[in-house]
Amino acid sequence: MTMLSKQLSASLEDYLEAIFVLSQSGKVARCKNISEQLQVARSSVTGALRSLAEKQLIHYKPYGDIVLTEKGLCAASRIVRRHETLGFFFGDVLGADPQVAQRAACRAEHAIGPEITVRLTTFLDFIADESAAGRNLPQAFQEYCSHYRQGNED
Repeated sequence: MTMLSKQLSASLEDYLEAIFVLSQSGKVARCKNISEQLQVARSSVTGALRSLAEKQLIHYKPYGDIVLTEKGLCAASRIVRRHETLGFFFGDVLGADPQVAQRAACRAEHAIGPEITVRLTTFLDFIADESAAGRNLPQAFQEYCSHYRQGNED
């Protein structure tokens, strides 16, 4: 785990991710937008933004736009990639309901370290290669799960 990862709580990671998503979607990252996206009080956002600014991850002035620093952009990109990888794995590979998959990804993204993230990403690349070669492993797994559940209902 990087030194930065140890310094960021799950909550601060969520704030960085929200700022990244807002800025990538063309919206302005402001306290109000972040508050709405994360469904938290504006006072909570202010405290988190101050902490992220102290860690030099964002440029922040009260009532102004919030902009990721280069360091913040790198950290946010890793967080978003981890979230997307987990969401894809839970939803598309394991076949979980999309909303369930996203909620699980939100919780799990803070718990897994870089080693597991790299292995999971490599596994998903392997699945993609196998699918390109004509073997749809996610579909085969979901069919297996379906038969397994049916066999256990007796």
